[in-house]
Amino acid sequence: MNFKFAFCPIILLLSASLSFAQNVNVVIHGAASIAKTDDNFVCVTLDWWPAEKCDYNQSPWGKAGILNLDLRYGALINAIKAFNPLRIKVGGSLQENVVYKVGEVSSCPNFMKREDGLFGFSQGCLSMEIWDQLNRFFNHTGVKLTFGLNALFGRNESQTEKGLWIGDWQPQNTRDFMQYTISKGYKVDSYEFGNQLSGSGMGAKVDAKQYGKDVIVLKNLVKELYAHPETEPKVLGPGGFYEEKWFNTFLEVSGQGVVDGLTHHIYNLGPGDDPNMMNKVLGPSYLSQVSQTYKGVSDVVNKFRPQLGAWVSESGGALKGGSNDVSRTFADGFWYLDQMRMASTYDQKVFCRQALIGGNYGLLNATTFIPNPDYYGALLWHRLMGSTVLAVTKESDPNLRVYAHCAKKKPGVSLIFINLSKDRSFNITLSNAKPGDAGKPNYEFVGKQNREEYHLRALTGDIKDDIVCLNDVPMVQKDSEDIPAMDPKLVDASTPISIAAQSIAYVTIRDFEAPACV
Repeated sequence: MNFKFAFCPIILLLSASLSFAQNVNVVIHGAASIAKTDDNFVCVTLDWWPAEKCDYNQSPWGKAGILNLDLRYGALINAIKAFNPLRIKVGGSLQENVVYKVGEVSSCPNFMKREDGLFGFSQGCLSMEIWDQLNRFFNHTGVKLTFGLNALFGRNESQTEKGLWIGDWQPQNTRDFMQYTISKGYKVDSYEFGNQLSGSGMGAKVDAKQYGKDVIVLKNLVKELYAHPETEPKVLGPGGFYEEKWFNTFLEVSGQGVVDGLTHHIYNLGPGDDPNMMNKVLGPSYLSQVSQTYKGVSDVVNKFRPQLGAWVSESGGALKGGSNDVSRTFADGFWYLDQMRMASTYDQKVFCRQALIGGNYGLLNATTFIPNPDYYGALLWHRLMGSTVLAVTKESDPNLRVYAHCAKKKPGVSLIFINLSKDRSFNITLSNAKPGDAGKPNYEFVGKQNREEYHLRALTGDIKDDIVCLNDVPMVQKDSEDIPAMDPKLVDASTPISIAAQSIAYVTIRDFEAPACV
């Protein structure tokens, strides 16, 4: 293994020299922003799945589920602390099977495989002992917490329509859980009501009008129990797949000021066992298809104007645990980072990756806690990309994806370049768009300060590799559980930005003058 690591720089230089280079000018429109994200845009999930969860004849969850996760591992702690802070959503399909052992609930069963159970499992339980442990962990690692609530309490499955759950939501167990949480001083940034119950649902669904009435009950409960507005958690929903009629109906029923953030899920790569998965993550036209979903959600937000806008509260790319061949490899970053840039340009405030750990799509290996390639892409986004989104235009080739934000640490702008092409590299020059008059020529940008560049490539040049190189350095934890240093390469500003074939690069330019970033 050490032998392979030593050759990372040679492989990168060789692959770059064999690819055809195309010159491209990118125009940054820095006069005004086109969207704004939350400061903690990057988000990850922790899921409930037990080790027995299997899909596609494999069981990739191990002990990564919330009730089994060993919170003492230094690698896990350091991976979260590196974000300072990291937004985490606790939730997932089985949250509708979870009761909270508090108040009148005395028994606390474990999830068991059950053929007639929701998602193939019996009811499970969150004990307050485990909730205490989780909160000590969240406090220690500086987590900003969203907690997904069971929205099926009190309902029963319809006898006439399979999958439809009917009746009013019963809030007593949730009330007891919140009262306990408040009494212990635990910080919850937001509560999300239900998981994938919207529209046609996934395993279960709730009528839009019924959901709208029930989320009012939840909002009133939160306002009643949390006496001080500054500590009152936000209410999010519906946490499911976007269907225009369903979303509009529930928001019309709930009215403005009830749902603080409109949440939806994205799994645009389809089933995880699709043999065409690699072509999907490398296909620019395929990756762009989901823009219609982002636009639809954005239109709903503009109509009803929830305070926190829209969130992608769960996205793992491929369904049912992800793809064993793609999700944990460097190639998945083409999908993941492209989705984050698309979400941000459509004014989505938060993007939650399924999952921090567990399944094939975990940012961390479920057994060793070693970061997979997408972890480093997410960490760089969090550190470099500010909340102000800028428009960019460029010439032709759809394999080159380019996006710009104000730099997180002022001054300047940060860009992400995603090169999907296998045999073409790009030499990038930049221009600054002239504000106010589209007919005037753009200013060619010639910087005076060195650029800060972060180039990501697969270790061996094979994008199916599960180790990534940053600026020719393999990202591996050697003698400690610390996250490796992620230092930029300083590059002469007078030279073009060089983007190698099938690579990803972040570039921060400190002396680029964008009025929107002042």
